[in-house]
Amino acid sequence: MIQISDTAQQHFRKLIEREALPGLGVRLSAINPGTSRADARLEFAEAGDLAGDEWAIDCEGFTLYVDAGSVRWLDGAEIDYVAQGANSQLQIRAPKIKGEAPAESASLVERVRWVVENEINPQLARHKGRVAVEQVTGDGVVSLRFGGGCNGCGLVDVTLKQGIEKTLVARVPGVIAVRDVTDHDTGDAPYVPRSTTA
Repeated sequence: MIQISDTAQQHFRKLIEREALPGLGVRLSAINPGTSRADARLEFAEAGDLAGDEWAIDCEGFTLYVDAGSVRWLDGAEIDYVAQGANSQLQIRAPKIKGEAPAESASLVERVRWVVENEINPQLARHKGRVAVEQVTGDGVVSLRFGGGCNGCGLVDVTLKQGIEKTLVARVPGVIAVRDVTDHDTGDAPYVPRSTTA
């Protein structure tokens, strides 16, 4: 169920009245759902813009269309329009949009991927880097492949041992070690270039 505050509905009505297009509604969708980059998108929608499988929520004076593929990610979302002095803003809270952490009963691979995608990669993205899970062995050894600014970076060993391995061992019971399987000689834009002098 999606909650739309009265002030948000009023805001949408004013905008739609300004557009003066019969049947104009608002479409809500999830972008990159289930990832750390997840976000909600609101946009005007005319009948011809709709796929036909959207969920329709009747509001006073307009319809909010929820993209069918986004429904499970937006369940429990709240849309509000908050006026604070001269500043006003639309707020969307969607607690499920980034996905939900797997239960302790989930496989080791699922739990490792969750932490990598939702905790580690957002940190690496600050340096234009990322990491992908290549393998998780039954005895808890995780093999990772670095990309972006981490591929060929002179600090990747520190990142691996002091950052990623510590995080995975602490956050995912069953992980005992993390290994780097990246060919760092192929990195073309490292965040910190490796020293070429001996």
